[in-house]
This record gives sequence, structure tokens and C-alpha cells, in this order.
Amino acid sequence: MSKIREIISGSSSGLPHFQGPHSLARVALAACLSLMAAALSTATIAPDQIFSNSVMRVQIGFFLALAAGGTVFLIALAYGQVTALFPAGGSGYRIAGKLLGGRAALIAGAALFLNYVVMIDVVIMAAVETLSSLLRLDWQPNKLWLGAIFLAVLVTFNLRGVRVSPLTLTLFSLAFAATHLILIFYGVMAHANSFSDLISAAPVHVAALIDQLGWSGLISVLVPAYALGGVSYAAVEALSGSVHYRRRLRLAIGKLSLLVVVLILAVMAAGLCLLYLLWDVHPAAGQTIVATIFAVLIDSLGVTPPWLHQLLLIWVLGLQVLLLLLVANLGFAGGRAMLSHMAADSWVPHQFRYLSTPLVSQNGVFLMAFVALVTLAWAGGELDTLMIVYSLWGLLAMTISLSALCRYWWLRRRLVNSWHWQLSLSVIALAISVLVLAQMLLIKPFNSTGMAIILLLVLSLLCFYIRANYRQTKRAIRALDQVFASQPFGMNLSSVPVQPEAPTAVFIVGTSRGSGLHALLWVQRMFPGHFRNFIFVNARTAAIVADAGADTLTHIRVEANATLQFFVEFCRSHELASAAYLGFGSDAVEEVSKLCQEVSKDYPQSIFFASKLIFDQDNWFIRLLHNQAALAIQRRLHTNGLQMLILPMKL
Repeated sequence: MSKIREIISGSSSGLPHFQGPHSLARVALAACLSLMAAALSTATIAPDQIFSNSVMRVQIGFFLALAAGGTVFLIALAYGQVTALFPAGGSGYRIAGKLLGGRAALIAGAALFLNYVVMIDVVIMAAVETLSSLLRLDWQPNKLWLGAIFLAVLVTFNLRGVRVSPLTLTLFSLAFAATHLILIFYGVMAHANSFSDLISAAPVHVAALIDQLGWSGLISVLVPAYALGGVSYAAVEALSGSVHYRRRLRLAIGKLSLLVVVLILAVMAAGLCLLYLLWDVHPAAGQTIVATIFAVLIDSLGVTPPWLHQLLLIWVLGLQVLLLLLVANLGFAGGRAMLSHMAADSWVPHQFRYLSTPLVSQNGVFLMAFVALVTLAWAGGELDTLMIVYSLWGLLAMTISLSALCRYWWLRRRLVNSWHWQLSLSVIALAISVLVLAQMLLIKPFNSTGMAIILLLVLSLLCFYIRANYRQTKRAIRALDQVFASQPFGMNLSSVPVQPEAPTAVFIVGTSRGSGLHALLWVQRMFPGHFRNFIFVNARTAAIVADAGADTLTHIRVEANATLQFFVEFCRSHELASAAYLGFGSDAVEEVSKLCQEVSKDYPQSIFFASKLIFDQDNWFIRLLHNQAALAIQRRLHTNGLQMLILPMKL
């Protein structure tokens, strides 16, 4: 079993540590390429949803094509404001928490996490559907098993820390974009005359529909068909939510990259829809609409011999399959990042904040893989059902985010001169999002939308329970702080010099002064007179407060320094040599490990100490929620040859 585990997830010593890109150029390249690949792959899925009803393509297809591309671009313009306000990532979740409160943030965060998970299923099954277009019809019943195999392969790659290089992503993205854009351009130009006929015929068809159905009937037909493109609109939320890749970029670069990739998404989605209309394509059994479109285009080229014709089709669809599978990794990365944001607010176990810890990252992958597999099995591998769930959660998160954005501009109407333009754009985008979301709830089968809503509610209730547990623990720690607040200081007022070569006790502390004093007194009692230096180490997670203002960041730094200074002065008052180390980083475990390495160089005879909470009622769920940071730091330090003890502290 251990050998099988090593094959799947890699050896424990070789587990990859999360490290941000080392240069601005590399971050920018990875961000733009990831988002571009996601936009390109999403654009190929939209036409199958928009033109699922063959009646619609004749009467209102032209307007649907324009609406699909225009709506994506309009929503992206509004959502770019959210990205600008929260460039550190988790934009939809963050703005909901800031402006609408914790409950709205929870719903948005839970919907986004589930959206990323189902995004994996959607992309995988879209790849399977595309691949099936090249296979015989008797392969169709095996699509679910093929999707499960693709999911298992992607999970294995993520567990082993396999990352797609920027060069590989560049080659696939450029080859995909060039091939598809050339074919789209050729298809439009080859039927330029039909394009003018299509435009002129569209009002006639609409007028005929009005005479037949009336205005209310036209709206009842147009809006549901328009809502079928919800996957494209929901993709804007997923793309914008992936902005954590760009946390070190300048804001202008981040906004520009989002604008470019969404423009590509809009052009590709609208272009494929127009090709479907211009070439009068009819769905073929066992093929996606996009595969049918490209097969018709390649047929029109008159390529001979037949094997070369088939090779060109394999090239076009093969690029789509490979890019879709590469983009599935964006779902894993985005889901783990969303867990990290929610863990910072105690909605999910705190261990998910420490993405630099390999085992924590693996737990995130396992959690997402389990939910993805259950959802895939429940949907029976049907892409249409997965699209409904994916669009519903994405549109719900987008609606909450845009509602918060509208409130933001309304509150700042006296401070910003151009507030009315920003607010108008946000209101229009919100209205579109609400309209599409409402139609998704009305026109889709209840077994799909109902299951999506039930799963979201179950996850939200679980998050409420987790947060209540953390709040109860925090109250118990505050009570402990009150007990140790009466601990008397000594009479010494002069500083005591440290002795770098002497035995040193290093305490990893947090915001609780009581737990730090408990550890200090415990060590003095168990090792009387042994240690000559007492060092205190604290690290704050900069990513959590990256969206805060300068005053808030200054307050956090002052508060952290005050806590460390309290411990130092307490030791010196008892004639104990003491010093403190403070660090800020994107991951607390990683930053503490770096500080401990620095301390070990300054004080070679160091032993590190941290506290572990002991509860009256201990079970697996309590162990899942608490003490994970201390255990993760201990594993890191032991791997680096440093000694660390975890001290029990009963609440």
C-alpha cells in the first residue's frame, strides 16, 4: 500500500513546496496564459449550450450570437472593477465580505469553491465529448468511465506536484488560438454574402415570431435560449477568481490581462455561433456542435486524400482536448486558493491556509477530487447536467459580487466624480446576471438545480458549524489570557544581553499572550536553569490583509510587535535574555519555518517550542480543526534537522 501511495502522490521527502514565481515576468506570463487557456476552452463549450434547440437557430440565432459575446464582455468590464478593488485574489468572496457581511461572503465563497470543483468535471467531460466526436458511436456509453480516468490522471499529477510549464501552455494556447481563429475567419469570409442575408433576415424572423407568439411569447423564447449560454457568463467569475496568480503584478497589468482573455472569450464564442448560422450546420449524432462546424469547414476546403482530411480534424479537435485537460488544473488551483481565503475567516479548517505544506495541499486535492467524482457520478457524465450546476453556482457568486459592487459605488458617490458611470455599468451587469440566474432556475430541471442548491446549503451549514467551533475556542483562549494577565513582572529594569552560543529556547507564538506565557513557564519548570536565551517568533499572513488599507496594515504590524515586546519585557524583568523575530508572508507556516532557520543560524543550540490545545472531548473532527499549524511546522523543522517540541495546553 505504501508503494502504491508513493506512486500516486510521490515520496514524502520529494513533495513539492508551494513557491510563488520568482520574477514579475514569470508571474505575468503564467497568469495570462492560464487565463487565456481557460477562456479559449470555455468558448468552445458555449455554442453547444446556446444552440441546443434547433428551432432557435433559425429565428433568433443571430441575436443570440451577438448577445453571447456582448454579454460576456459587458459583465467582464464590470467585474474588472472587483478585480481592481481586490487584486490579491478571491475577489468575489472578498468584496462580498467587505460590503455585504459574513453570511453573503460564505454563500459566495461556497458557491465559488463548488464552481471550481464542477469546472473540473465540465472541462473533463467537454474533452471527453470532443474526443468522442472522433470515435465510433458505440464508444458513447463509455464516456463516464473515460471521464473518471481523466480525473484520476489529473488528481495524480496534482498530488505529485506536476506543473504545466509556461512554454508548454504557450505552445498549446497559441496553436489552439491560431487554428481556431483562422478557421473562424475563413468561415465568415467564405460566406460573407450569407452574412448580409443573415442580418437582413433576422428582423423578419423576429417579426414573424412576434405575430405568432406576441411580445411576451418572444421574450419567453429569447431569454431562456439566451440563458443557455450561462457557462460563458459564469466563466467570467472563474477567470476573475483566478486573479490570485497575479498578486504580485501591477494593477494595470492584471486588469489588462483579464480584459484581453475575456475579449478572446467573447470573440470566440460569438464567432463559433455565427459559423453555426452562416453554414447552416445541423447537429450530428455523437458529435459536438463545434466538432460538426469544423468538420464542415474542413470539408469545404476540398482536402485530399481523405486521410489528410481526417488528420486535420484530429489536429483541431486534439488541440481542444489537450487544452481542456490542461485547463482542468486551473480548477484545482482555484479551489485550493478559495479554501485558503475561507480558512482565513474560519469557515473551513485553518489548515487550508497553509498551502505551502505539501500534506495540506494534498488534502485540498483529495477533497476536490472526491466532490468532483461524486458530482460526476451523480450527473452520469452528462455534460448538460454539469453545465447547469456549473453555471448556477458561478452566476450566484457573480450576482452576490456585483451586488456588493453596486453598494460600493453608491457609498462612494460623494468621493468619486465618475461614480455614476461605474454604478450604471455595475447595475446593468447585475441585472443581466440576475436575469440569467433566474432563467437558469426556471427553465432547467429541478433535479439539477435542486441538487445544486441543496449541496450549497449543506456546505454552508457545515461552514457555519466550523466557524462556531472556532469562535468557542477563541472565547476559551481569551479566558486563558485573562488568567495569565495577572502574572507578575519581575523587578529588573535593565536589559540582559543574549548569549548566541548558549542553549536557547525558541517559542513560536501567536496573538494569545496566555498561551505564550504558558509555554514559557512550562519550559522553565521542566528545564530549570538550562536555557540562557528565550526567543519569540511570530509570523502574520500578509495575503489575508493584502486588500486592507495602509492604516490597517500598520495597526496589524503594531499589534504584532506589541505582543512580541510583551514577552521580551516579561523575560527581561525576570533577568532572562530575550529577543523577538517577526515576519510577514503569504503562508504562515512557510514564514515561521524561514524565521526558525534564521534563528537557528543566530543561536546554534536552539530548541523550538509551540503549544497544542487539549480539549475535554477529543475526536477526529476536533483534531481536523485544531493544532494543524504546530504539526506542520514541526514536520518542516524536523525535515531541516531542527528540534521542536509541542507542549500541551488544556482549555
